[in-house]
Amino acid sequence: MNGFDSFPVQPIKLYRFFLSGHSHRVELFLSLLKLPYELVDIDLVAKAHKQPEFLALNPFGQVPVIQDGDITLADSNAILVYLASNYDSGAQWLPREPIMAASVQRWLSVAAGPLAFGPAAARRLKLFVTSAKAEEEMARAKNLFDVMENHLKNSLFLVGDVPTIADIANYTYTAYAPEGGISLDPYPVLRGWLQRIESMPGFVSMAKSPLGLACHFSVLKSHLFSAKE
Repeated sequence: MNGFDSFPVQPIKLYRFFLSGHSHRVELFLSLLKLPYELVDIDLVAKAHKQPEFLALNPFGQVPVIQDGDITLADSNAILVYLASNYDSGAQWLPREPIMAASVQRWLSVAAGPLAFGPAAARRLKLFVTSAKAEEEMARAKNLFDVMENHLKNSLFLVGDVPTIADIANYTYTAYAPEGGISLDPYPVLRGWLQRIESMPGFVSMAKSPLGLACHFSVLKSHLFSAKE
């Protein structure tokens, strides 16, 4: 499935928060590409993401960030584009054909918009702000999943019948939507898409959040809204 233009001389460093879907999409793609990588956990409780050392990597103080040799890059979707462009010579993950490339970009925008402000935001509120109702976020998630359910009736993946970074960008917060109180039961086609991604060689999951994690991590409430989840 993968072809590489080059291969890292040393493992790619991924600065992440272990419950961050943005971080997980990068870790997942690194694993699917079979690239060597090293996880560097950022302690949000200690505000490590706001310290000079981390701000030198990303002035916005957000995870994820990667270091690939002398290249430092932030923003999960930007990182996906970089990894696909640099390490997938077959251009499967980021097609070069104009319509396909535009379609991938459209779904990257969905990941940064409706996904982030719908199921991702609902999950964050549910886990870390227990009094929040997240009604608007849950309504956005329903609208998004309705669209995805219908869209995926016509193809195996979001852009055609082979996976692209569009699927990677939208996977995690969709799969973990139930942690935000959003059931995936009404979406059998969407669940089938998730299962196809999870069956790929190299798939790695994100840590699940048991009920009560919000209490254990209540100290994070004031930090998570200043660090991209």
